Amino acid sequence: MNRVYNFSAGPSMLPEEVLKQAQKELVVYGDTGMSVMEMSHRSKDFKDIIDEAESLLREIMNIPDNYKVLFLQGGASSQFAMVPLNLFRNSKKADYVNTGQWSRKAIAEAKRYGTVNIVASSEDSTFNYIPELDPNTFSKDADYFYITTNNTIYGTRYTEIPDTGDIPLVADMSSNILSEEYDVTKFGVIFAGAQKNMGPAGLTVVIIREDLIGHAMDITPTMFNYKTHADNGSMFNTPPTYSIYIAKLVFEWVKKMGGVSALEKINKEKASILYDFLDNSNFYKGTVVPKDRSLMNIPFVTNSKELDEKFVKEAAKKGLVNLKGHRTVGGMRASIYNAMPIEGVKALVEFMKEFEIENR
Repeated sequence: MNRVYNFSAGPSMLPEEVLKQAQKELVVYGDTGMSVMEMSHRSKDFKDIIDEAESLLREIMNIPDNYKVLFLQGGASSQFAMVPLNLFRNSKKADYVNTGQWSRKAIAEAKRYGTVNIVASSEDSTFNYIPELDPNTFSKDADYFYITTNNTIYGTRYTEIPDTGDIPLVADMSSNILSEEYDVTKFGVIFAGAQKNMGPAGLTVVIIREDLIGHAMDITPTMFNYKTHADNGSMFNTPPTYSIYIAKLVFEWVKKMGGVSALEKINKEKASILYDFLDNSNFYKGTVVPKDRSLMNIPFVTNSKELDEKFVKEAAKKGLVNLKGHRTVGGMRASIYNAMPIEGVKALVEFMKEFEIENR
């Protein structure tokens, strides 16, 4: 069977080149005589893998030396608790922008440990835009300021990063890390689940400024303390070794592609193909305010739920899979992460044209 175009929001498609390299090295990695999956995380061979993964990520994201890179487990959802547990150190207060389900869950978790000030929200319009931020609403004594840079479910993204001054900016970049360039120095903490743009599920990457480490609340479990992992080089316990290995291969692929800046150009081209088609269609409709459209997740609908369901089924028969929208919003959603080739987006648009002719 041929490979399909997988538009899943996550776990998502990986570069075919990476999969083939992993296949080649699956049974025997290098001259170790074993698979990476069988390798001790304390061995020199795995130490070389994780060190290379960190070095590559630092290079392609231009991460300064005063930031730690941590390879953790628990998904981005664990970070909803780890962030407040480690960063609530003075006022026990934080500012959050509510732009969707994941920020809403992060807000609920942070409220368990301190005071949350919701400075803005787009919930009034089913999160189909990024709210304008008024610095006058920011807490001057906040321990941190929290945003979700890209909203997987609703298809929105920040096109401008808020200026929070001396207040550390925390960003959940799970669904758009490595898709566009960011100045890491503008953030105190960046975290991302790997399963969209970095590798398979099971790995979470945290990039944290060193001065924010070592101030965890007394109630913080050992495994939820950033210092635990920073002091032990992400080796306090057995890390997700194979996921880290695949992430290393992805980082190599990103570098080979020309880096994040090159991928950003490709991603903008891919997104514009689909958005341009939607904007000129009377049959389909994009659901996001244009200025806040995501480069990674593009939701759209027809004029009926029945047609939406038929679209998803017919698309799958054509090898265009996982186009069903999130259960909370319905419709369709095309997730076009870094590994999705332009040909996949063009194939989707061609199918959309055919479906429209047959069903209008």
